[in-house]
Amino acid sequence: MSLKLIGAGLPRTATMTQKLALEMLGFAPCYHMANVWGNLDSVPRWHEAYLGRRDWDDVFDGYQAAVDWPASFYYRELMEAYPEAKVLLSVRSGESWERSMGNTIWGTFYGDLLVNDLSTAWGRVDRKWADYITLMKAMWEKAGLLASEMEGPTGGTMAAAMERYNEEVKATVPADRLLVWSPADGWGPLCEFLEVPVPEAPLPHVNDSKGYELGVMDMAMAALRNWREKQA
Repeated sequence: MSLKLIGAGLPRTATMTQKLALEMLGFAPCYHMANVWGNLDSVPRWHEAYLGRRDWDDVFDGYQAAVDWPASFYYRELMEAYPEAKVLLSVRSGESWERSMGNTIWGTFYGDLLVNDLSTAWGRVDRKWADYITLMKAMWEKAGLLASEMEGPTGGTMAAAMERYNEEVKATVPADRLLVWSPADGWGPLCEFLEVPVPEAPLPHVNDSKGYELGVMDMAMAALRNWREKQA
């Protein structure tokens, strides 16, 4: 099995909604950042990919689609590795994306937020999570999409970077291979692009921002409880 759909959209562009929708359409399973969270043993594999040592068939063994980082970070390489795969660019306004990033990913790295506190504490007791955060920071810095700690999460820096990124994707991916889409567009364009019937069920909707925050905090607290029990 090889990838049939490559998500080029950035994190915080309703990627969990995309994952669920694609799986409903038969492109299951769909790889997502949640898969990395659920298996931190996969982080070294992604570190190898970051260093240029990549075996995509091994990384995506058994998967038909991939959205969100770390997969979308490599959309160009994946396009070459899977020339028959179509590419989905999920979009939202730069302003709303910047705001979402400030409360989630940027906030986890730099913000004066509880999610940052718990993530940092988790990393102190779990080398795997610490390595994951280190890798994610390196990827974001390399991409040039994240505002610095000094800049802060508002002011338009990230919004402008996101818009530039989207234009780069549009210029890179052949038009007949690309769909620019947001959940507000509904099933129609997505199903037509993938050449599958429109489901009777409504398009799933997931609050990615709240899911991210609660997900990190719940996993951090579980890891901290587990560490404390081992100290007893």
